[in-house]
Amino acid sequence: MNLQLAPFFNLSKDCLCIANYEGYFVDINPALVSLLGYSEAELKSRLISEFIYEGDKERTAERRKRLKDNIALVDFENRYVCKSGEIVWLHWTSIPVPEEQLIYAIAKDITHKKELENERISHLSKLTQSNEKLKQLNYTTSHDLRSPVNNLISMIDLIDNGKIDDDDTKEILNFIRLSAEGLKTSLDTYVDTFKQSDAHSENLEEVFFKTTLEKVQSTIRTLIKKSGTKFHIDFSGLESVAFNAAYLESICLNFITNSIKYAQPKVSPVISISTAVRDGKKTFTFSDNGLGFDMEKVGHLIFNLNQRFHGNEDSKGVGLYLVYNHVVALGGTITVDSKVNQGTTFTITFKD
Repeated sequence: MNLQLAPFFNLSKDCLCIANYEGYFVDINPALVSLLGYSEAELKSRLISEFIYEGDKERTAERRKRLKDNIALVDFENRYVCKSGEIVWLHWTSIPVPEEQLIYAIAKDITHKKELENERISHLSKLTQSNEKLKQLNYTTSHDLRSPVNNLISMIDLIDNGKIDDDDTKEILNFIRLSAEGLKTSLDTYVDTFKQSDAHSENLEEVFFKTTLEKVQSTIRTLIKKSGTKFHIDFSGLESVAFNAAYLESICLNFITNSIKYAQPKVSPVISISTAVRDGKKTFTFSDNGLGFDMEKVGHLIFNLNQRFHGNEDSKGVGLYLVYNHVVALGGTITVDSKVNQGTTFTITFKD
């Protein structure tokens, strides 16, 4: 190693290493030795793959092949097994140098970050489940109480006031009837309001698809450029829709970033977005040429919280869950059609 770089290499708090194309460490800095707990000799004498967590070996091997094709590895995360048996998460940036048959890499220990992310997702899942249970309980209670209230009103109607001589008793029965009818009206109103509350809880406005897409593309311009993503856009069938602007931006952002994240190896993402009015229904269609899903195995799970289907550890399992909730919260529907290694198509149908 260049003597001028030796202090930087040896004193860095990040993990630095140099590996050869055969899969062995050539040089390792003290930070990596300290983190993994193996001696430098042990790390250099065994294939790097032997230190990788079993569940990440295949995915790491695929990305390593791309390094040998002179494609830099950026923002890659995998797990290593320390000598103590502890599992640590590393975030890698690796640069191949073909003329030297070497790979220069830097890794950051992100174990704590991953633990916080998993905790956050767990809390979000529990809160969502609790919220849904409370909503269902409120709806069920309001719905079910209407029957006994109706029965009470019917029973009062069966009473023959002509057989009651006491005016106070007649007045009490009248108050009971008025109270029951008031309760029935309140319950009916509450149930109807509950059904529609999600659809009206957000401000609707005329949202233009072209403007929204351009805003999202500008936000992630660097990601799009680095991935070589190509777009085919056609908004001639429907230029705008009554929707929530922030929701539509989130939908586009999650769709596009997922297409880039789950692109096929060595295949640049191609994204097609179009709108149309079919049989009076306003639709938004998003397609890509990515890895796709096995619909028979995971089709029913795609929009669930904390679902991951391709082994990408940087996936949080939240994006499509948010997309689904944005759509249904405003009264729309979303469907998906996909085949493994042939891409995915999402179709959103907006509420009339």
